[in-house]
Amino acid sequence: MLKYVIFDLDDTLLDFSRGEHEGLTYMLKKYGLTDIQHGLQVYQTHNHWVWTQIEQGADPQPLLNQRFAIAFKQLGLTVNGPALQREYNTILAHNFYTIPGATQLLTDLQAAGLTLLVGTNGVKTTQLSRIQGSGLAPYFQQVFISADLGVAKPDPRFFDAIFKQNPAMTAENTVMVGDNLASDIYGATQAHLKNIWYNPQQLPNPKPYQPTATVTNYQQLEHDLLH
Repeated sequence: MLKYVIFDLDDTLLDFSRGEHEGLTYMLKKYGLTDIQHGLQVYQTHNHWVWTQIEQGADPQPLLNQRFAIAFKQLGLTVNGPALQREYNTILAHNFYTIPGATQLLTDLQAAGLTLLVGTNGVKTTQLSRIQGSGLAPYFQQVFISADLGVAKPDPRFFDAIFKQNPAMTAENTVMVGDNLASDIYGATQAHLKNIWYNPQQLPNPKPYQPTATVTNYQQLEHDLLH
């Protein structure tokens, strides 16, 4: 019987993409770039590489501190990488956008007696600020953040830390819900944990592993979790 649900945050419950786009657009304009779309593409390409390295076990802080310096250099701009990273963290910390329907989903799951937890990669202060500011904090009994644990999804040790603090949690009564195949689904698979891929864009799965289940909206997700 299902008792625990571990939720990813970004683009699973919180609309990270919207906040990221707004924050990056602001910063690119501030530092004098005129072709914003090109700037976003260059940053996103490098940022994807950065998070791939982090998910493979690299030390996150040096990569995050230099991602703006490297991306902006490709755009012909010289900036202070760590300073821009701090500025960007401040902007992201005030990204309180939730995906429509997220609050109702959590309300229903909590009312059904499920214990809800957060399991997210990211910067601790930023993620905690967003959970609080979005109004989602009361739904979660515990919050686990990679920067605090010292290890990021998909490393099985991320999930080991969650289980260690919840002795009643088992592979049979717990499920991981997330939008990211590489971190959420692969991480849960490595931890021998049931998982649900939240895939609203109905993207193909190019990976050699398969999620336990796939949903494209919150109605499907709620049905799978409660039945």
